[in-house]
Amino acid sequence: MNRNHSILINSVLLAVISFAFWSCKDDENAVANRNWKLVWSDDFNGVAGQSPDAANWTYDLGTGNNGWGNQELQYYTDRPENIALDGVGNLAITARRESFGGSGFTSARIKTQGLFDQAYGRFEARIKLPWGPGIWPAFWMLGNDINDVSWPQCGEIDIMEYRGQQPNLVHGTVHGPGYSGGAAITKSFGFTDNRFDVDFHVFAIEWGADYVDYYVDNTLYQRITPEDVPGEWVYDHPFFIILNVAVGGNFVGFPTSQTPFPQTMLVDYVKVYKEAN
Repeated sequence: MNRNHSILINSVLLAVISFAFWSCKDDENAVANRNWKLVWSDDFNGVAGQSPDAANWTYDLGTGNNGWGNQELQYYTDRPENIALDGVGNLAITARRESFGGSGFTSARIKTQGLFDQAYGRFEARIKLPWGPGIWPAFWMLGNDINDVSWPQCGEIDIMEYRGQQPNLVHGTVHGPGYSGGAAITKSFGFTDNRFDVDFHVFAIEWGADYVDYYVDNTLYQRITPEDVPGEWVYDHPFFIILNVAVGGNFVGFPTSQTPFPQTMLVDYVKVYKEAN
């Protein structure tokens, strides 16, 4: 083989390898650099003690009769002691150890049901989490057809769940028919040298017709597709948003003597985007 022929072949191979590399990179960039358009948000600006905007949020109240299906211990209220703006741009959801409505703890859970829902797009919140065994904060979504088809047929997307006894770890999960509860599809994201209760972090999903991508800050750590679920893919219709702090329950167990109260989750903002094109 002459030298010029060898150079030509090497050049072609380099071009092919470079094309393959940049094609993969372009695919990743196409996901990461979508042209998002903000369509809904709440920045929680207002005076301290003010309730969250009633145009954006409504409440789940009480005990859900059976601990909201998870053996939770709290009584959800709409009192400012449990949920209010903090006056510096955050929503504070606070769990307290107190006797109220037959429960030993109080907290709050708000949702956009009946006010805002959306299929597909980017859903994100910037949150500083609490800490302590038995504390269960979450940023999550349910299908807007839940009153018609019930759970888990409506679908559930848990953008962020957190066990207070593991302050360096969060979880992203989907629940649907045939893969709910302990059989849900889930993955964890953790720090080796940081904790989610010492600073704010952005928790997000980017959701399309055949995928749900999970992010912490700028890190994509999980993609769930129809091939990953053992049952029906039910993420094809609008979902509404939920923020809450539960106390106890089958995911986190009981609070202990090491669990300080009150416990507060601070939410800087919630934002929802659609692809502009």
